[in-house]
Amino acid sequence: MRQAGCTLALIALVLGLTSAPAFAERNLVPPHERSFNVCPDRPAEPKWMQEIPLRQAYQRVLVQDIYRAHNLERIVETESCDCEIRFPSWDAAEAEFHEQHASDERWKMLEASDAYNQRANDVRLEAKAICETAGNW
Repeated sequence: MRQAGCTLALIALVLGLTSAPAFAERNLVPPHERSFNVCPDRPAEPKWMQEIPLRQAYQRVLVQDIYRAHNLERIVETESCDCEIRFPSWDAAEAEFHEQHASDERWKMLEASDAYNQRANDVRLEAKAICETAGNW
């Protein structure tokens, strides 16, 4: 009888330890609704980008890279970091993607992403200084 009690205690311990990480992981999942400290009313990504299949995620990343590069360049050009400049609608980035890249093969889109990232990185520090002054970084 004592052996059965020990076995049950061991099973309970194992079950308790194996379910704890799963419970902890669930608590780490971010909520679907994102909130921002800076420019909280920024426009959401277009729905088609949010629903893109995982195998085509590079298309979503390319649109995000276009958006980021344009926005940082616009901050530097205008020397303003108003929320409408830092986070405009996605229309221009979407249009550029559809007009210039939508029919490209995957490797070509990845190259384009690299180019947009380089453009964004070239002006990032200058844009950051402008936005920090405005309190929008």
